[in-house]
Amino acid sequence: MHIRYARCGGLDVHKRMIAACILLRGPLGEAQQEIRRCGTMTRDLLELVDWLQSQQVTHVAMESTGVYWKPIWNILEGQVAVILVNAPHSKAVPGRKTDTTECRWSAEWLQRGLLRSSFVPPTPIRQLRDLTRLRTSLRQDHTAVANRLQKILEDAHIK
Repeated sequence: MHIRYARCGGLDVHKRMIAACILLRGPLGEAQQEIRRCGTMTRDLLELVDWLQSQQVTHVAMESTGVYWKPIWNILEGQVAVILVNAPHSKAVPGRKTDTTECRWSAEWLQRGLLRSSFVPPTPIRQLRDLTRLRTSLRQDHTAVANRLQKILEDAHIK
């Protein structure tokens, strides 16, 4: 099958750990694979970026796992081309799934151009969404507290 990206990687993202696999193709088509695990703290993510850049990785694929993908996206964005894949698309693959196999599958599928990227809005729009969602949450909290206070006052026969 045709190789679209000669130097790419796949990430399997969890709350406290990332499994990363890079696939490198030489000029004669020889394949090289390396798998590493790293943490999700900023220091660990910066080390991941350094490793990817030292291997001249151009594209990275990762699943959209809850909100855990966001800090990784923010750090990788602008360093390499990042493809965010909808998790159910890769869950349909039969067989035993481990962190290592999932990151390797992501890298292999990306290398052959078989992954479709999810839409991720530009940074200003993501920041605006975060602010509006926070405002909505604070308004709901305010209403809940006001209702609770009114109930307590009515239970105490204070109107």
